[in-house]
Order: sequence, then structure tokens, then C-alpha cells
Amino acid sequence: MPVSKILFNIKSDKYLEPSNMKDWDIVVNSDAIPSEKYAADEFQKLFKEATGVQLPINNIAKGESHHIYIGKKPSQSLSDEELLVIVKKDSLTITGGRPRGTLYGVYQFFEDAFGIRFLTFDHTYIPKTDDIKIPYGEFRYNPPFSFRWSYYNENSKEPAFAARLRVNTVTHDEKLGGVTPQNLISHSFHWLLPFDKYGAEHPEYYALVDGKRDTNTDGGGPQLDVTNPDVIKEVAKNAISYLDEHPDIRNISVSQADTARYCRCENCEAINQPEGTPMGANLAFVNAVAELIEQKHPKVKVGTLAYWYTRKAPKTIKPRSNIQIQLCSIECCTLHPIDDPNCEKNRAFCQDMNDWSKVNNDIWVWNYNTNFRYYDLPFPNLRVIGPNVRYFLRNNVKGVFMQANGNGTSGELSDLRNYLISRMLWNPNFDDKAVLEEFVRLNYKSASQPILGYINMFHDNAEKAGLNPGCFPSPADVGLNPEMCDKIMDYFNKALALADDEMVKARVEKASICAYRAMIEAGGDTPASEREAVINRYIDLCQRYNMTMAAETVPASTFFEQLRKKQ
Repeated sequence: MPVSKILFNIKSDKYLEPSNMKDWDIVVNSDAIPSEKYAADEFQKLFKEATGVQLPINNIAKGESHHIYIGKKPSQSLSDEELLVIVKKDSLTITGGRPRGTLYGVYQFFEDAFGIRFLTFDHTYIPKTDDIKIPYGEFRYNPPFSFRWSYYNENSKEPAFAARLRVNTVTHDEKLGGVTPQNLISHSFHWLLPFDKYGAEHPEYYALVDGKRDTNTDGGGPQLDVTNPDVIKEVAKNAISYLDEHPDIRNISVSQADTARYCRCENCEAINQPEGTPMGANLAFVNAVAELIEQKHPKVKVGTLAYWYTRKAPKTIKPRSNIQIQLCSIECCTLHPIDDPNCEKNRAFCQDMNDWSKVNNDIWVWNYNTNFRYYDLPFPNLRVIGPNVRYFLRNNVKGVFMQANGNGTSGELSDLRNYLISRMLWNPNFDDKAVLEEFVRLNYKSASQPILGYINMFHDNAEKAGLNPGCFPSPADVGLNPEMCDKIMDYFNKALALADDEMVKARVEKASICAYRAMIEAGGDTPASEREAVINRYIDLCQRYNMTMAAETVPASTFFEQLRKKQ
């Protein structure tokens, strides 16, 4: 099942053949920006790896033909990350909007022309072929999401790899194109009006809960009294001060803390009750702050979360035109697509999406793609990643944060998940099933079939059982029991037996960590000696493949000690 191309999807009787480009050179102007110079280096490197030919890099084109122009100024206007590839008989041009378009254009060119795949930070697949033909023509692509974050630590730790996956949120390195000037919309009350600075003198700034001003700082709290006019002024002042110091950013979060202890004072309730949601007073507050920000920074958007108790849109209060709304899907089922009409847990989110879409044209999404209680436990959500991203696209979402185990490494199938999420965010119209299968076959090679078998069996079982796991499921919530654990272990044992070299064996071992965690959590009663062997093998694999977090708040080392004490 081949993955469709973005570029070169035309039939032509005229082609550029890389086998005839041995005497060509790469041209990048001396005044090119860092990412364009790096793009030239990457083109040189990848072309050599694919063809065995190292092309020289020059700053000036000598003669009229046989040049590869990197970052050449296009005749038409291109947006920040839009890329343009022009293929002619005697020249090839790869350019794009600044600062990332040209670099992304180079990566897209090699994916579509040569079949190269950037699978993991230490595995770039480069097929061996001598009959590549690239049709003449002009080819453009502009990614639909301006903010793309596959939230895996592998991207943060390996920013050059993140750039190859076109994750545009993890590095400020100009060579790699830097980050999008739009920040993640997230909890911000704790720094816009910090309790340790204002709390003692102005307790009235903070939420009234059960008749008392809240002093609890858990979850970035306390929440604010959002109808207090002094709070509006102070938050706006602090936000404007931050924007004055960071003139390049395009948005700022003015958003609730991660706690349900929102203000129940008389003024807040007078808004919330008729609006039918605590978002009523909160949105009125954000509107007021956004109006003040706009006076000083008219081009900056103000982002706020529609999360938990604020996800539902108010009945009458509408967001200002300079506001971004980021919906959070934390209550949704992770087994069924968000727009599955037969999944009751997801219907409310779709209704909220519809309601917000009617009043706001700058919607973002915070989506959840891991089991936060068990990072390394089998988790049957691989089939919904593609459909969910396409659902976001159909609803004109502008930015997507796909939260996974970003504060740790080596969660369950983290390499596959990071690749699949990143690919779908770059182009939601990819066939996600084909992307998944391609990764497994290229990365696990001789051992791929049992791993595909595990993925399909485990997802089929959860679907047939009628499960509806969220993002904090127990082992039973995802269909794990002793029989299922035995089946999963059998798939990975078969995969390990088929691994025909040490690299493939290592990749299978890393992937098999989930099978051992399943045995530990849901394998049933086993003799002490067998359980001890499973635990020891699990810990050894986790340490060998650098699994740093067992859960969102539990370091792997802490969990290992707990296991050892129970042996």
C-alpha cells in the first residue's frame, strides 16, 4: 500500500533523471538565510546518499544550465512554510517562504522523488534505485496547519530530526528554520498574575471557592476572579509587557489554570448561569484583556483554552476577532474517531466544535495521544490518529497540538506514533493506514509482519469488545487480561525470532517493552520466579532503550524501585 506523493503527481513525457545530473552543482546565494544554506547542505548530503554522487555547492551559477537552485527568490509570493519546486530540463529550483519553506521543500523533494523516509532520528530509509524520473513542471505545497506539534521528547532531543518531520515547534535554531512564531495556547494565569507576587496584598484577585479566596497553587492555580476589573487591567498590563519584550511572536495565551476551582463569586455566577457555562465569565474576561492588548499590539492574537469546564461555548458572548480558541479533547474516547456518530463520549466534543466554529475562525485543538497513567502499556489509538487530524482539517482548525509522552522517551511504539502523527499533521490527506504500514515494514524489516499482526489484533479486540478508553485508561479499559497479554507477548517473540540483524533486533526489543508492561499489569497470577524474570527483563529493556518516564508523573527509576520491592 504505497503512500501518496505531495509533489510530482502528474504524467509527463518529459522527465529529469538524477542519473544524468553528475556534473550539476548546487547554487545557494551567499546572502541566503541560515535555513536555506542548511537546506543546500541537506540536499548535497541526501543526493549523495541516494546516488553516490556528491555535487559541489557554489554561491554563483556559472553558465546557464545544470544548476540546482536552493532558496532562489521566487517570482510569486509564498507564505511562511509554502514550498515551490520547479523542474526543468537543465535546472531544478527548490524554494519557499521564509524561514522554513525552502528547507521543507528539500525534504519533500527527496521523499517524493527518491522515496526517502525520515523514520527515526537514527534511521533514514534510502531506497536503492537507478531509474528515478522526475516530471517537468512547477509544484507547490502549503501545509494546512500553521502550528504542528507531535509532542514526543524524541523531537525535542533531536531537533534536526524534528525539522525533517516538519514539526515546527521545538527549536529556535535558525539553521533548522526556528519555531513558528505562534506559541502553544496553554495555561497562563500562573505567570500573568502570579500568586506569590500578588496573593498576599490582593487576595481578591483570585477565585472565590466555597466562600473563600483560593490559595491553592496546584495545577498552576489559583484561578482568577475574572470579573474583577483590576485583574483585567493587571493581566493585560503584564501580557503587553511580555509582548513588548518579544516583538516577533504572533499570539499569547490568556488562559485558565489546570484546575476546576474556578471563581464562583456573585459577579462571575451572574454571567455563567445565563450563559450556561463557566466559559461565560472567562470569555468575557479574555475579550476584555484582548481589547487592551489589541490597542498596543494589533497584529497579535490572544489564545485561550476551551478546556474541561470551559469547553462549551457561551450562549450569547462571542470571542473578539483577535482571539484564538483551543478546544481540548481530554474527555473523548481514544479508540473511536472523534467524529464517530456512534461513540457517545465524542458527540459532545463535536457539538462544541460546531458551536465554536460558528463564532470563531481561528480554532486550534489540543488532542491526547497517549495513556498518561501507563506510558508504555499497549494503547489502541493508532487507527484514530489519521481520521482525527482530517476531522480537524475539515473544521478549519489552524493549529494542532498532539500531546503524547513528551516529558519522557521510549513509550509504547513511540517511534511509530511520532512518525505517524508528524506525517498526518504535515499532510492530513495521506492514507494513515499506508503511512503506518510503511513505517513498520521499513523500520522492522524482516520482523514487521508480527508487529503489524500485534497492532491489528489488539485494535480489533478493543473494537469488538465495545471499549471506550480515554487518555487515562486502566489495563482493563484497553482490553488487557491474561489471555491478551499472552497473545501480545507471542507476537513480539515471533518478531524477535525473525529479526535477521542486530539493528532490527534492537528495534524489536524496544517495541516489546509494552508486552512486558502488559504482563506486569494484567498478566494474572504467575509463579514468583516467572514474574521476577518478566520484571527483570522489563527493567533491562527500559534501561537499555532509555525509557525515562513510566507515567506522566512517575519517573521510570521510581517505578523500577516499586517493582523490585514487590518481588
